[in-house]
Amino acid sequence: MSRLTLRNIEIFIAAIEEGSVAAAARRLETSPSSISQHLSNLEEDLGTTLIDRSKRPLALTPAGVLFRRRAANILNEATRARAELAAADYTTLTHLSLAVIDDFEPDVTPALMASLSTELPECHIVLRTGASHANLAALESRAVDMCIAAEPDTPETWMEAFPLLNEPFVLLTPKGVVNPAKPALPQLQNLPFIRFPRDQVVGRMIEARLTTERLALPQKFEIDSYQSIMAMVAQGTGWAIAPPMCFLRAQRFQAQVDMLPLPFPITRRISLFARKGTLDRMPQDIATRLAGLIEDMLVDGATRDHPWLKDGFFKAL
Repeated sequence: MSRLTLRNIEIFIAAIEEGSVAAAARRLETSPSSISQHLSNLEEDLGTTLIDRSKRPLALTPAGVLFRRRAANILNEATRARAELAAADYTTLTHLSLAVIDDFEPDVTPALMASLSTELPECHIVLRTGASHANLAALESRAVDMCIAAEPDTPETWMEAFPLLNEPFVLLTPKGVVNPAKPALPQLQNLPFIRFPRDQVVGRMIEARLTTERLALPQKFEIDSYQSIMAMVAQGTGWAIAPPMCFLRAQRFQAQVDMLPLPFPITRRISLFARKGTLDRMPQDIATRLAGLIEDMLVDGATRDHPWLKDGFFKAL
C-alpha cells in the first residue's frame, strides 16, 4: 500500500526546515517516534533515502534535494484546493491556524476568535501569539495558514499582504519630565534610552532612523516587553521610542507616562500575511473583519484621547 501521503510530505518539509526530528515533532505537535516512522514510510514508498539522519542539522541527500522541490508545490496545491473547496461556504473548513501579533491582545484577538468560531462551527482553530518575526517565520515554515505581523524590511515574493493598521512611533517619557512646548530630545539627555532588541522588526526600524538622524544613544537597556518598558518609564528609569500600542497595552502605567509625538517620523504597518495563491479569498475576508475590529477597539479610542495621532494612526484597509 502506498504511503505517499500529504502528512508524510508535510513531515518531510518540517524535518528539513527545523533541522531535527525533535524540533519537527514540536512544530507539528506530535511525537519524535511518529515523525521518524512517517519519514521511513515516505522513503520506503519512494524507494530511496531522502534525509541523511547522521548530520546535525538534518541534511538532504541528492534525491532529497530533488524531492523537496516537488514537495513544497504539492503542499501549496493541497492548501489551495482546501481553500477553494471552502471558499463558497466557510462552514466546511475543518482546520485553520493563525499567528497573531501580541499587540492585539487582550481585545482584538479574542474578538476575532469569537467571530471566526461563530462562522466556522466545525473548524478546529489554532491560535498562537508572538512577535512579528516569529509569526512570519511560522508562516514561512507552514506552521500556520496566515499570520498578522508588522511588515518586514523586505517582504518575500511568496507572500501576499493585506494592510490592517498604520502606526506612527511615539516618545514615551516619565510623567512631566518633558515640556511639550520645547524640543523633547534635549530634555531627555540625562535619562537612559530603552531600546527594543535589534533582532525584532521594531528594533531595526528605530535603530535605522536613529542612524539617519545621527543620534548615537548610549547602550544600557534592551527590552522586548511592552509592559516592562512602560514600567521602567513610569518609574523614571528611562525613556523609549515605541509604537503607540506599547502605551495602549500597558494601562496600569499610563498615568505615570507621557506619550508624545516624535520629532522625526518612524512608521510601521501591521498586515495580515498569507502564502500567495493558497487560500483564495479567505485572507482578504479575515483582513476586512480584522480592520473593523481594529478601528472600533483601538483606533477610535486612541485618537479621541490623543488627537495628534489622527494623521498617522488609522486602519489601513
